[in-house]
Amino acid sequence: MRYWAAAKAAAGTAEEPYSAATLAEALDAARAAHAANPEFARVLMRCSFLVDGDPVGTRDHARVPLAEGGTVEVLPPFAGG
Repeated sequence: MRYWAAAKAAAGTAEEPYSAATLAEALDAARAAHAANPEFARVLMRCSFLVDGDPVGTRDHARVPLAEGGTVEVLPPFAGG
């Protein structure tokens, strides 16, 4: 997972590995890994996600498959674009 802006600040890192079959599983694992920082979960609620460069949009995260070696971009809203 690659974190940007407020997500990066809340995670305390720019990226970290994940092991999950779906986006929902990856996000659950990330929330668990950062459970000591409730701000992380709050930031995730406002984020958009790209999976291997494709926007997730409003799709159910449990139905978004992740490929082995793929990338999830975690994008909080940011001004100007």
